Amino acid sequence: MSSSSRPLTEELQCSICLDVFTDPVSTPCGHNFCKTCLNKCWDNSQTCNCPYCKETFKHRPDLKINTTLRELVDHYKKKSPEKKPEVLKKPEVVCDYCVERKQKALKSCLVCQSSYCETHLEPHLRVAGLKKHKLINPVSNLEDYICQKHERPLELFCRDDQTIVCLSCTDGDHKNHNTVPVEEECEEKKTELMKIQKDRQQMIQDRIKKIQDVKHSAEVRKRNTEEEKAARVELFTDLIRSIERCQTELLEMMEEQQKAAEKQEEELIEELEQITELKMRNTELEQLSHTEDHLHLLQIYSSLCSSRNTRNWPEISMKTDESLETLRRALIQLQDTLQEKLTLTVSTDLKRMQQYAVDVTLDPDTAHPELILSDDGKQVRHGDIRQKLPHKPQRFDTCIYVMGKKGFSSGRFYFEVLVKGKTGWDLGVVRESSNRKAEITLSPEDGYWTVVLVNGNEYLACDDLSVSLSLRVKPQRVGVFVDYEEGLVSFYDVESSSHIYSFTAQSFTGKLYPFFSPCFNDVGKNSTPLIITPVNYNK
Repeated sequence: MSSSSRPLTEELQCSICLDVFTDPVSTPCGHNFCKTCLNKCWDNSQTCNCPYCKETFKHRPDLKINTTLRELVDHYKKKSPEKKPEVLKKPEVVCDYCVERKQKALKSCLVCQSSYCETHLEPHLRVAGLKKHKLINPVSNLEDYICQKHERPLELFCRDDQTIVCLSCTDGDHKNHNTVPVEEECEEKKTELMKIQKDRQQMIQDRIKKIQDVKHSAEVRKRNTEEEKAARVELFTDLIRSIERCQTELLEMMEEQQKAAEKQEEELIEELEQITELKMRNTELEQLSHTEDHLHLLQIYSSLCSSRNTRNWPEISMKTDESLETLRRALIQLQDTLQEKLTLTVSTDLKRMQQYAVDVTLDPDTAHPELILSDDGKQVRHGDIRQKLPHKPQRFDTCIYVMGKKGFSSGRFYFEVLVKGKTGWDLGVVRESSNRKAEITLSPEDGYWTVVLVNGNEYLACDDLSVSLSLRVKPQRVGVFVDYEEGLVSFYDVESSSHIYSFTAQSFTGKLYPFFSPCFNDVGKNSTPLIITPVNYNK
């Protein structure tokens, strides 16, 4: 909804108390709050940041009332005065014993089933028998306070049946039931109501905070989307310019080659058309072949047979493949440009994802008995020998896998693993509820999102159908990024800043855990451990 179509109250609303501003103040980042609300927020926090956009301030700002905004709020309040809820007035209860002018009742008696003013109530305060009567604040519906069966005051609460009863009811239908005075039950109910009210108030605060978080996330997401859109537009603009420049250069080069070829053809044709001398010599040779003067023949033979133009014309050919070679070179150059731009884009994406780096530690309770974990939980390798470990439901007992300790059920997270020197490994994430016993199929359907290396150089993405991956270089460090809400799991070659594979449009349920397998030792060929490494943000 655009700001122009929103009610003005939303524009003048404090995002902390969700009410119209009182003494509005502005933070350095430009957001507005009630002065009291903002001070309370900062008083209860160790850091000083904006409750809306979360920007942190090194020093607590000296809050000054935004007079312009306050004048706008005051004008709005005068123009639209706050409507107070109407309180339903209870009908006035009058004394049942006043004859002429009915006086307002002070108390109602449940035994007499009558209401009394101050004057007529006096006997109930003085006479011993009347003192025992049950007096309550005046009500007009006294019949609702009387047991219809026994015509006695409803002064007990049956906890077994959750109903109000009279004393006579405890001798009949409610005999041996757990009954307490109405006042006692009311006190307990009030205590419960106070607890419920406190819980509701906490729910309100939690929802207010959630609203702020959602608004902040939406603002951040919008800003990130705009930045990504701008970056993509810039990328494709550069690519279009590169293609156009390549096209222009190629056409100019082909034009120059065409002109050069045409010039060469003209020169050859001009030279070939000069055949007068050849005809004369040919005539002389024809005459000489019939001469009987042997001495003359021998004397001029050498000069007639030797020609100044000795070019072998059948061997001359025009170059017709120069344009193809030019096109090939242009396409190679364009490919290099595209690859450079793509690498730069992936590098930018990778840096953004690295902001969501988490500290991953291996969980020994999930490790297959043949896996050996380092003391710090950052390395894992295959040990050939099956260790005697306690049986646990979360432990992999057939496949040599291990999981991270911490799971994630929302948001984004990223981690990196050193795979250098290995001939086989499995990496990715696994759903908490996935099978860990017997044989396991690595696929999203079974709760596994993984990329694997087999036989030293075969990379596969274990999607619903295995996908063979063609990688330009052998990854040494692999980054794994997950966006829970987007249903995205992406793998990157950190060293070359290149994308390996992404599982998209997934539907996650429950927690996702980092997942690892160093694969079998393979007689020492694959003994190098998988190492969870700190993320280097300066790459």
